[in-house]
Amino acid sequence: MLPLLSPMMLAQIVTAPIQPIEADYIVQPQEIRPLPGQLDQIPVFNSNSPEVVEGEGILLSTFPTDRKYYPNAHLNKALNGRFDFFSHHIARPRDSRTLYQGVLMGNPTDRTITVRILQGGSYLTGPDAPFINLAPTVEDPHGQFYSGPGSKLMSQLLRGNTQAGFPSQVIIPPGQTRLLFSLPINRSSARSTYLRLQSDGPIYMANLAMYAVPEYTPVVDTASAGANLPTPSVTYRAPNLDNWQAMLYRGYLAYPRDLAPTPPDQIRPGAPRTPIYGRVAGISQGASWQATLLDGPRAQFLSIPQRGRAFSYPLSTVSVGTYATQQVQSAPMLARYPDTAYLAHGNYGVHYQLKLPLKNVTNNRQSVSLTLQTPIKQDQYNDRLFFMRQPSGQVFFRGTVRVSYVDNQNQLQQRFFHLTQRRGEMSNPLITLNMQPGEQREVTVDLMYPPDATPPQVLTVKTEELYYGSLSSPR
Repeated sequence: MLPLLSPMMLAQIVTAPIQPIEADYIVQPQEIRPLPGQLDQIPVFNSNSPEVVEGEGILLSTFPTDRKYYPNAHLNKALNGRFDFFSHHIARPRDSRTLYQGVLMGNPTDRTITVRILQGGSYLTGPDAPFINLAPTVEDPHGQFYSGPGSKLMSQLLRGNTQAGFPSQVIIPPGQTRLLFSLPINRSSARSTYLRLQSDGPIYMANLAMYAVPEYTPVVDTASAGANLPTPSVTYRAPNLDNWQAMLYRGYLAYPRDLAPTPPDQIRPGAPRTPIYGRVAGISQGASWQATLLDGPRAQFLSIPQRGRAFSYPLSTVSVGTYATQQVQSAPMLARYPDTAYLAHGNYGVHYQLKLPLKNVTNNRQSVSLTLQTPIKQDQYNDRLFFMRQPSGQVFFRGTVRVSYVDNQNQLQQRFFHLTQRRGEMSNPLITLNMQPGEQREVTVDLMYPPDATPPQVLTVKTEELYYGSLSSPR
């Protein structure tokens, strides 16, 4: 459990006065607190490098190195029990043929092993989930709003859905391999996949890329000697189990490789060079982050701020950009290739489940809002956030957030919002609760951190300047 910092400790960390900044920015004075809780211990087969796949090869293999043509392509790390599978790759093949993604599972034991698919999905940019422009905040009770495959995938999983087409289980005989799935990645499309899995024994996994396999129609020679033979016709099919097994044993790491990461001891605030975090290819540790946000370790509730005040909790912080909390939430790597990320920066697919037992400790009625925001990343201050007056440029966050709470009529509400945020975007409140003096109201905020997002974000609790009466959300 990560410790909460006391107000006195926070005051010791930051003592600098707020300096004037350019008119393009908004300074929001408020406290930034480390996020309580921690990642769980569930291993994740995490395949995101190379992000852009231009040809055939091994994307990630945890199989042993023995009997392999290219041992450096295999990490020799078994998975057992509960584990997850995540992959996100873009196909830009040099060949005109369709590129396929195939996942093999190998049983190294002398008994049959069963792998159950508990939940999962896999989506392409086209035609499943093209990138489209959406409003910054869209309430989405039925999962109809998304932009990109990662956005759609995380939304469906957050709702407890499993995409049709995946088997309920895969049975692997002793000493053999079986195919978990083989799916095309259309040219210039991305495919995002996330599966929650459970095995009753150790297995190895490999994520592979292969072109469609040509098959030639035999030509019957009916012509006289010396005449030109007709050109054989060719058709293409998806790779089968034998093709994938041949790739596993004879294949090499997919190229081109992503940029190699900066060593961790060289990544620090104020370093002369911008760090390269690299992309992930390996087994990370941590599939969810569960926390109850309280005033302190022994507290029973979370006191709302004074009227007009706010505090925030960072989400998905990386080595540089902790808002002076010094808390790096990136998942550790249990196994990785030497030229890939040292940590699973971005925590793609991680399920943040945050419980806020809010209490109005003031003597007045208060309106309290909860907002997910994308402030400008910085390490210097934990008593203020910086926002852009007119956010522009690339999207830093596109994904779904679920908010559960009891409303003013004592009815349990569960609301979903699709958010689109650019760098420095303050955003609108997700909900605003009206609380009587002494009233306690529990709110749960959860999201699965989407691929293509750029961390970090913050969850902000604010007591509004005005009391909104019977309104449940002033947006």
